[in-house]
Amino acid sequence: MSSILQQQCEALAGARYPLHMPGHKRRVPPAPGLGCYAFDLTEIEGADDLHDASGILAEAMGRTAALYGSARCWYLVGGSTVGLLAGIRAAAPFGSEVIVARNCHKAVYHAVELGRLTAHYLTPPVVPDFGVYGSVPPAAVTAALDAHPAARCVILTSPTYEGVQSDLKAIADLCHARGVPLLVDEAHGAHYLPLAEPYGWRGGAVAAGADLVVQSAHKTLPSLTQTAWLHLNGTLIDPAAVERQLDVFETSSPSYPLLVSLDGCTGWLAAEGPAAFAAWRKRLDRFAAAARQWRHTPVLGLGPERRDFYGYDDGKILLRIGGAGAAALRAAGFEPEMVCGPNVLAMSSPCDAGDALDRLADFLTRRDETAPPPPRAGALLPAPGTARCTIAQALDRPAALCPMEDAAGKTAAEYVWAYPPGVPLLAPGEEVTPAFLEAAETLAADGTALHHTGAGNAQNLAVLA
Repeated sequence: MSSILQQQCEALAGARYPLHMPGHKRRVPPAPGLGCYAFDLTEIEGADDLHDASGILAEAMGRTAALYGSARCWYLVGGSTVGLLAGIRAAAPFGSEVIVARNCHKAVYHAVELGRLTAHYLTPPVVPDFGVYGSVPPAAVTAALDAHPAARCVILTSPTYEGVQSDLKAIADLCHARGVPLLVDEAHGAHYLPLAEPYGWRGGAVAAGADLVVQSAHKTLPSLTQTAWLHLNGTLIDPAAVERQLDVFETSSPSYPLLVSLDGCTGWLAAEGPAAFAAWRKRLDRFAAAARQWRHTPVLGLGPERRDFYGYDDGKILLRIGGAGAAALRAAGFEPEMVCGPNVLAMSSPCDAGDALDRLADFLTRRDETAPPPPRAGALLPAPGTARCTIAQALDRPAALCPMEDAAGKTAAEYVWAYPPGVPLLAPGEEVTPAFLEAAETLAADGTALHHTGAGNAQNLAVLA
């Protein structure tokens, strides 16, 4: 079923010969079988303008806002990254202070860097057996707001890459009582919308009243890669400021196939969503019933650690089976989303084949009978070192390479992270701690490659000279 926007674009595309971009002229597919080139338009008469939408794109974005219950929705063709960059820049004036959960994606850190912001970190508790971050306690947000009254916004991630949720309603209320906006990176939670609530997906950021919410439609819903939504609620963020920053960070030549994909996803949710979410819930419940019988295959959210979470998205299946388990999965015909240290992440969605999770459960049940004890998480998430300067200041100063074993006590001049999930273990301007060096060594021993953004590598670290 084609979306309304697709039908409108196809009508425009067929009306006149394209004496405009793109160069394929809707006659030569860029790749065999690629049909979307037929409505790959530019901002011609009638096609509207994403950066000044008043026609068919405004109508499409309005359909999505209505479905999610937000006051405003912008379509993004640069992923959640562009929404985070624009949203943070709109909320926090250049050079101001922000409160940031330490487990935010690198795009948030880049926004802090570009805005020359001073970040005050909220470090969630670590789940020891898995070495992942837990929920951000509302009390920690209160303490941060008390300690930093000049903060212009609070930035959190929920659900996390691994599926852990925080109490966004309580946190939003705390922020709004101070007149401070809450921005939530919900890139992995585009499936949190009203029609999914009866099937267990509750606690989403839009319903909680977060002021800006960024969601990657492509991560868990049927939309093309690079597509995302930015939702607005309340009056603490000026929509004109958001649009100004989207002008800065997003391409001025947005892809109409990507825009059509977002509208198509909206239409699919409205028409097929309830049945799809109900079926997804049944598949996940069957998987969980099987997983509770395993002795050597821990699954995040099914053990005692669940008591320490505010909420958990069980559509994320985080298995503590290590690299050997990941290799066994691949040999059995399953490709996981992530292998990082002892953890292997399998992502499910409402679009999975009906028997996919049953087959995964059957394989893991057989493997569990002979599997060795699960690997320990170890020291994977070091507490951040003292921030000796802002990220931007650190990147402006002269740097030099230092052997990793000699770096303790020095000031980092680069980011270091595992990707995925893309959460920095070390940020520029922070003191390099022994705990960071231990985590880097542990991950390397497990076969996890760390990404350095400066001149550093597995042997050396870029530090301030």
